[in-house]
Amino acid sequence: MGRPRGAETIAAALSDVRAVDNLVITAAKQGVNSLADFDIAEAIESVTTKLVGYTETVRALHDRFNPGASVVLFGGLAKERPYPGSTMVTAFNSGITGLVKTLAVEIAPHRINAIHPGVVGDSVKWRGAPEHPHLARTPIGRLVTTAEVVDATDFVLRNTGVNALDLFVDGGLRVT
Repeated sequence: MGRPRGAETIAAALSDVRAVDNLVITAAKQGVNSLADFDIAEAIESVTTKLVGYTETVRALHDRFNPGASVVLFGGLAKERPYPGSTMVTAFNSGITGLVKTLAVEIAPHRINAIHPGVVGDSVKWRGAPEHPHLARTPIGRLVTTAEVVDATDFVLRNTGVNALDLFVDGGLRVT
């Protein structure tokens, strides 16, 4: 057996955390991985990072959640709008929905929700591309902003009546 890697190191890395008010997890390892050029190692790393890593992080910290603690997991719009090469991204973002539903039962009375952002126009990845191809298809006439994603995250953390929700922050892109 070699040294623990990936998700196996999460609990140890979080051992110094004493109390958790809220937990927001945005980790992603995504790359183009189409069926035609399927890379098994890349697929395993992506799924492990997002689904196994998210689950292990919640498991490792759950006993340290304060009474009102809430969890937010980040998925993404590829869950609803696959694109060429998004085979694994679409699959693991869809898996976030199932994970949120089961963890809502397992961590009760703590709450858990998912945020699925669309293309975030002012993100590091897209701020240099003002003519993003999705811009014309976004019903609000622009790409969403980081501030809007942060506001949505704050909403699901604060609103104690919201649990097991998939919230899309995409300007309506998923319906076009």
